[in-house]
Amino acid sequence: MTTTAARRSSADKHEDRRRALAEAALVTLGELGYARSSLREIANNSEFSHGVVHYYFRDKLELIIHCVRHYKATCVTRYDGVVATSTTPAELLDGFSAKLRQTITEDAAMHRLWYDFRTQAMFEPELRAAALAIDKTLEQMVWRVITRYAELSGAEPGIDPRSAYGILDGLFQQALFGNLCGRTEVLDELDAQVHGLMPMMLAR
Repeated sequence: MTTTAARRSSADKHEDRRRALAEAALVTLGELGYARSSLREIANNSEFSHGVVHYYFRDKLELIIHCVRHYKATCVTRYDGVVATSTTPAELLDGFSAKLRQTITEDAAMHRLWYDFRTQAMFEPELRAAALAIDKTLEQMVWRVITRYAELSGAEPGIDPRSAYGILDGLFQQALFGNLCGRTEVLDELDAQVHGLMPMMLAR
C-alpha cells in the first residue's frame, strides 16, 4: 500500500468511526435533547466508552453539529422520490402529505432534536453556521416540491423559497408538537393544511 493510500485508508476509518459514533449519539440526543445530553451520558447509552467519544469529538458542540449534519444529509432527500414520480398535482400533494405524516410518526425524536439544535443556536454562536447551512438545505428541499407542484399545475410559484419554507416548516413543527402531546388528530389537520395551502402558493 502506498503512503497516500495508507493515509486515505486511515482517514476513511477515522470518518467511519465518527459516523458510527454520531449514529449512536443521535439516539440519546433525540431522547434527552441538547441541554440534557453530555459526552458521558451519550457514551453511557452507546457501545463506546467516554474516552473513545472524547477522542473523536472535542466536545459536545462538535459532536452535536456532526450528528445533526449527518441526519439532515439523509432526510433532505426524503421527498425527492415523490417529486420524481408524481405525474399530477393531486398525486404530488398526496405523496408529499403522506411523507410528512410518516416522518412525524417515525422520526419524531430526530425532528425534535433539530428544532432544539436550531433554538440553541440563538444562544450559542458556535452552532449558528451549521444551523444556517442545514436550514438552507431544508429550504431547498421544500422548494423542489413547490416548483414541481407548480410545473405539474401548469403555473409558476407565487411565493419565494424562504416564505414557502417558513410556512410549511411552521405547520410541520406545530403538527410534530401536537403529535408528541398525544393529539393524533393533528396529522389529519396537517394533511388538510397542506392540501389547502399548496394551491395558494401558485401565481394566479
